[in-house]
Amino acid sequence: MTLELVGFLLLAAQPEATMRVSLKQAVEVALAPEGSPKMAIAQETMRQAEARRLETRGDLLPNLESSVADHRETVNLKAFGFNFNFPTINGFSFAIPSIVGPFSVFDARVTVQQTMLDFSTIRRYQASKVNETAAKSDFDATKNQISDQVARAYLTTLRADAALATARANVQLSQALLDQARRLKDAGTGTGIEVTRAEVQLANDQQRLVVATDDRRRAALNLLRAMGLKLDTPIELTDALSYKAADIGDLNSALAVAREMRAELKAQKQREVSARFNYSSVKDERLPSVAADANYGTIGTGLIGNQPTYTYGFSVRVPVFDGGKRDYRREETFSQYRQEQARLRDLEQQVELDVRLAFDSVHAAESEVKTAEDGLQLARQELAQAQRRYLAGVANGIEVTDAQNRLARAQENEIAALYDYNVARIDLATATGRIREYVNQ
Repeated sequence: MTLELVGFLLLAAQPEATMRVSLKQAVEVALAPEGSPKMAIAQETMRQAEARRLETRGDLLPNLESSVADHRETVNLKAFGFNFNFPTINGFSFAIPSIVGPFSVFDARVTVQQTMLDFSTIRRYQASKVNETAAKSDFDATKNQISDQVARAYLTTLRADAALATARANVQLSQALLDQARRLKDAGTGTGIEVTRAEVQLANDQQRLVVATDDRRRAALNLLRAMGLKLDTPIELTDALSYKAADIGDLNSALAVAREMRAELKAQKQREVSARFNYSSVKDERLPSVAADANYGTIGTGLIGNQPTYTYGFSVRVPVFDGGKRDYRREETFSQYRQEQARLRDLEQQVELDVRLAFDSVHAAESEVKTAEDGLQLARQELAQAQRRYLAGVANGIEVTDAQNRLARAQENEIAALYDYNVARIDLATATGRIREYVNQ
């Protein structure tokens, strides 16, 4: 974690301090361990996958155990089929008691077991390794999703800031026109209806200002939620809603980049490989497996006088029949493998659709921005001309009011066009797997 990011988090912990952030900084805060809860969940999922891989690897490593036992016991020999009653000879009889003991047995021993060859276990270990890689790809996909969500929330807040600034400017303009209408009335060149019309326009703009203020508050709350910060943190954005021309290349290049960079696609390909290994693991259960085991220790009646003993050997296990359970598991894992293949095909089509839609949206939004800018320029010229005509006495207040309304619509159109253009760029960056490169620009 960088010192700059630590400073942002400490600043956010102070309720009265205003946090000034750029888009890049907002994403960094969200991706920090203390940021979005989704990051913490993704990290724990990745750790679980690593633990499962190490657990599966343990089946291929030696299993070493040690034991110390000290028993005091008696044995009933008759329970084992021994009968030591001898026939009577010359009046003498002899018999060995059926109960032997009590006696002591002390045994200290080390036992080791090692799987020598087991194709099923090997396949399970290979599947666990691929699952760990898939979890890392899912972690990257989560980072991309968080970056996308924060970028959209940041952009929405920028739009709210622009709308709020426009609403304030319109209120100031309406107030100035109202003052002008009152001066003209006092001078005898204006009418009361024009003053009333200007007052209505001011009230409408004040209403828009109230709505814009509430929209900005809501947008800021959603941004704080996406960043994982306290919702009472005052926040100020250092970026502005603007148009930045970008060279997005051609469609085929974008599709090639998406197929290579999309973390979701990488994760799904790895899950398909894991499913294939799991299927092979069940199939390989029919093959013989070889294991070795050995033990060494001392045994006797006490701690002193014990004798060393050992055992070592190999075993071969050949599955014959298990009631058909293995066949059913093989069908199940094969179905899971085909399911992952179908998901991969579906995701590949979705990735291509995302890129094509985003690519078209960027081009359409560029034209939308150009049209909105032209319309805004014309609306400003119209309002300026209407004001001059009104002051010259060749037009009434209706013309000025209409020009004001058209200017407000043109301003809204420009804000919407800039927002759509930047959203389209976010869509394209997300679709090609380059959202983090986008936010770091």
